[in-house]
Amino acid sequence: MTLLATAATLWVLNKLIKPIATASKALDDYRGSRKMPALPTEYTDEAGLLLCNIQESINEAETFINEKQDLVYMLSHDLKNFAGNPQGLAKLIISENPSESVKNLAELICESTELQFRYIENFIKLLKEQDEIVKVSQEAKTVLFSNIVPFINEQVEQRLLDKNVRLDLVLDCEKANLKIDEGLLIQVLVNLISNAVKFSYFDSEIKVRIFSENAKLIVTVKDNGMGFDKYQIEELFKKFTKMSRLGTANEGSTGIGLYLCKKIIERNKGRLTASSEGKNKGAEFRIEFDA
Repeated sequence: MTLLATAATLWVLNKLIKPIATASKALDDYRGSRKMPALPTEYTDEAGLLLCNIQESINEAETFINEKQDLVYMLSHDLKNFAGNPQGLAKLIISENPSESVKNLAELICESTELQFRYIENFIKLLKEQDEIVKVSQEAKTVLFSNIVPFINEQVEQRLLDKNVRLDLVLDCEKANLKIDEGLLIQVLVNLISNAVKFSYFDSEIKVRIFSENAKLIVTVKDNGMGFDKYQIEELFKKFTKMSRLGTANEGSTGIGLYLCKKIIERNKGRLTASSEGKNKGAEFRIEFDA
């Protein structure tokens, strides 16, 4: 009788737990791969209401994500148009065979707008990753660092020249298998180097090193500039941080650069940290990926 009663109790418990298990699996599938569930919504008991509420919540979340994507893509298209207007005018000026100085200025405008196009495209990639929820099992790809260095140099060259800052980029590791998109990795490094330039003094040096250590790929960006206090580290990576400061040449900031860098790295199973020995003692930003 005891065994029969135990069996009956387990059967009842299994029936009670089943809706919870079904709901849990549906949530895991949606969070992990954006797989839309089809939960039963016709039952009126407590378990049925739970399943119905979860189904409706997931439907609302999916609608919100799709609407946000549409808005972002529309805005990005408009931004490209805004950037394309001055580029079109600059190309028109070049076609008119202007003086050498005017031609050089027009070419700089073309280069600047090309960089804006790349930034917008990489920003959209980040948003797509956030909205589509990258799976842990994302396939790793071989990144050849010698191939990405020219793109980095091209995008930071003018900033370095403006303050006569020397960039010392050392490749102690030729390649690595990483899950991060190559374009996004370039954008992160450009942002970190640009941030280092902003807070560096004129005629100084920025050191970038890519190497492997303890089965990890490590990238460091180190400057000898303004630095920061230890209690400010957490504030650095916040969206629209209150710590946004003027650079050594009074450069402004949107306050979102480091926030986006951290988001990109973390979404691709990496880690971005910052350190400094204090004000006017420089800073170091460090990226780590499991190699």
